[in-house]
Amino acid sequence: MIMEERKPKILLAEDDTNLGMVLKNYLELNDYDVELCRDGILALAAFRREKFDICLLDIMMPNMDGFKLAEEIRDVDPDIPLFFLSAKTMKEDIIQGYKLGADDYISKPFDSELLLLKIKAILKRNQELHSKEEEQHEFKIGSYEFNSRLRTLTRNGDSHTLSPKENELLHMLCEHKNDLLPRELALKKIWGSDTYFNGRSMDVYIAKLRKYLKDDSNIEIVNIHGNGFRLVVKE
Repeated sequence: MIMEERKPKILLAEDDTNLGMVLKNYLELNDYDVELCRDGILALAAFRREKFDICLLDIMMPNMDGFKLAEEIRDVDPDIPLFFLSAKTMKEDIIQGYKLGADDYISKPFDSELLLLKIKAILKRNQELHSKEEEQHEFKIGSYEFNSRLRTLTRNGDSHTLSPKENELLHMLCEHKNDLLPRELALKKIWGSDTYFNGRSMDVYIAKLRKYLKDDSNIEIVNIHGNGFRLVVKE
């Protein structure tokens, strides 16, 4: 008996009934399994109940907005890819979305075919990241021990678990230790494209990594203006 291949499962949180059903039907026609929820509380309950591969979240929803829903989802599973689908196009809203760890922020109205391509790309990227079993995953960074497989940064017995993007970014910095990590390379590998807003998102993650490494004065993440970053470790 041939086992049927599991379809990627999408959580779609959208309170617009027409748009929600059109998008659900379109994605299902393209071999995705879609759970449509019409408010944030129902979407969070569904996320806690089932295993999803990606979340598509409207922002302006009743009971719980998309930003709050994203925070709750990240608390449950920091690895899950997350897209915001929103009519809110103010720069501040877009920046907030990326600060919450969004993989993409797609403004309404949007092209469904383009959304489909972005979903395929992010799921393929995640699959490739998870399949990298042979790459180096343990690094010595000054007085810190970094394990990219476990996503842990440890110093003097104290261990901190990194988020997926923090982990990927620090891993790339370690691979380029004391050398230049090109900004464009990191953005395309981790965020999927080198747009302005993805660049702002990466700057936020660089600031977080600096904070995590601040207790060792021999470590510095240097911004090479317009080019990228250097993880400088004085031996």
